[in-house]
Amino acid sequence: MSLRGRVLEIAEVLLRVPPLFVIDEILSAGHGYYQDLLPNQDLTYFVEKSGKIDSSIANATSFFELNARFSKYFFISVIKLLIGALGCISAMCMFVLNTKHLMVVYLYLMSVGLVMASYMTNMRTVKTVMTHVDYPNDTTVAPLQQFVYNFDLKQILQERGWMYQVIENYVLQTVLALIFISIHLGPRWSSVQKLLSVSFLIPSFFSVLPVSQSLLRYSPIFSALLPIFIIKFVLWSSFMAISNSLYSGYVQAKTFISNFGVSALVENEWLRLNVPEVLRTFWVLRTIEHAAIFYVSGEWDNPPVDDINSPYFRLMKYLLVTGCDTLTAVLGLTSVVSYICNYVGKFFQWVLLTDDENDKNFGTVSAIVFYILALQTGLTGLEPEIRFVRLCRNFCLLFTALLHFTHNIVNPLLMSLSASHNPSVRRHVHALLVCALLVFLSIMLMYLLWTTQETSTWLLAVTAFSIEVIVKVCVSLSIYCLFLYDARRETFWEKLDDYIYYIRSFGNTVEFCFGIFLFFNGAWILLFESGSTIRAVMMCIHAYFNIWCDAKAGWSVFIKRRTAVNKIESLPEAEPEQLEKLDDVCAICYQEMQSAKITKCKHFFHGVCLRKWLYVQDRCPLCHEILHLIDNSEEKKEEEQPQDPPPGDEPPREEPPDGERVDQHNR
Repeated sequence: MSLRGRVLEIAEVLLRVPPLFVIDEILSAGHGYYQDLLPNQDLTYFVEKSGKIDSSIANATSFFELNARFSKYFFISVIKLLIGALGCISAMCMFVLNTKHLMVVYLYLMSVGLVMASYMTNMRTVKTVMTHVDYPNDTTVAPLQQFVYNFDLKQILQERGWMYQVIENYVLQTVLALIFISIHLGPRWSSVQKLLSVSFLIPSFFSVLPVSQSLLRYSPIFSALLPIFIIKFVLWSSFMAISNSLYSGYVQAKTFISNFGVSALVENEWLRLNVPEVLRTFWVLRTIEHAAIFYVSGEWDNPPVDDINSPYFRLMKYLLVTGCDTLTAVLGLTSVVSYICNYVGKFFQWVLLTDDENDKNFGTVSAIVFYILALQTGLTGLEPEIRFVRLCRNFCLLFTALLHFTHNIVNPLLMSLSASHNPSVRRHVHALLVCALLVFLSIMLMYLLWTTQETSTWLLAVTAFSIEVIVKVCVSLSIYCLFLYDARRETFWEKLDDYIYYIRSFGNTVEFCFGIFLFFNGAWILLFESGSTIRAVMMCIHAYFNIWCDAKAGWSVFIKRRTAVNKIESLPEAEPEQLEKLDDVCAICYQEMQSAKITKCKHFFHGVCLRKWLYVQDRCPLCHEILHLIDNSEEKKEEEQPQDPPPGDEPPREEPPDGERVDQHNR
């Protein structure tokens, strides 16, 4: 991408960050307000006035009637909730606008902000002049003329005096007027432009001219009339254009959904808005803001008495705690975590010398896991100290999830290297080093946690995940070694499939047991520690996919294998003389036959190859006869049962002679 394209992309990302700050501020204000909605003294006041607490509190109607203060808080909270919801909806609508319309909105908002800043600075200057200047009864004398007549030049030029503020306001209003003239969206007639430049400076002129005190007091309002009129004119004149844009956007979205579906629309908008980068930028800017607050508040140099940690640790702790106190902040932190984990995944891809597309989902998986953990543990609603501890625990769980995902990358690579007889020693060494690293990190994590933390449900969950990683790595290495040994053999190894099945069955059984353990561990947390709806939903999902579906799939594989083994054992074993006389290879694997099974149709196959074939169908690969032996009675029943011909292939009916047809009719 060119430098210009990159700059435009960064600018577009920055343009979409302010709506997130608006949503974040609304959520922060709402959270703090609702926590302090009904203080303890209100309940005390209610008890003292009503004299009863049991039945009245239970009855909401009586509570509202007897405690007017609570009713006031309730209605104010409803109004604030509606205003907050309206603000969030407006910010989200602004967030999804295209760049062209977004620029128009920002220009309009900047115009409004300039008028407000001009009015406030003019009011401050007028108040200063009216406070420091003594107006005589004859108000036609200008303040500047008074000082010139008295020749008090020192007081005129006094630093931060009234005249200094008038000059400062004059310069500031000139700058604001030039900016407003450049960016406003109203008509750009030359007369209007000239009046605008004068309008911003009216209070500064009136401060030194012989005008009445009342006229000076209302001069800021007069100066803001023309800009406000232009702003309202732009709003009313653009009402139809805004309505048409909203309607066209709705029609386009509806058409897109009807053609491609909702998921395609969400994916398209996700890419168009560049949501992950916007969230990262928002979180980084928000963190910089909180870091500045940390320095300004004096926490860096003046820590609490009971805090002996270094300033850097306190800063990191403060930024992490404040960086996940709202849902928007959690989304931003999730995007940052996804960005970091994406580069971790690229590092492992570089080490393993692989470029599989499925391995590039490292960042996406980590983002989903982290956000689910944040919602499940109720991160935003916790106290700062508890939130920091919970966040660290979530990072530990995320670390174990990354170990699992790394194993999912290295496991197929190990299988392909061993099964394909790859001679590249470098790739073998890299894959084995990654496996060793997974085992080492799992053991180190368990050691650090068990030596520093008390026994808890969370610690047991992390330990279960870590042991599961070790078991998976051992299973992968065992199968890898079996494949390497099979590659060194000169003859066909029939027991290889059995050994692989036993090893994988052991690993799957361990994973299934850990899945049951984690389910009961989560149930304990839900019932006795921190129950929540999201945790209950996640437990149901875990119970269905990781317990029920795995158990069903494992049992199905076991039944199929047992059936196939029984069928193969019913076939006779070939004698060495028969194999020597046959002098042929297995028609399934094309390997020499040291031992073989003889089908009913007198064909020879390896027993293990035939068993794998039975997973697909019961017919001979060569002549399509039934492979396994069955009882003669069952065979006769199958032969005697009439088979319905396929539709369209029914045999023609034979018509009886005419005489027989008449006899049948008479009967």
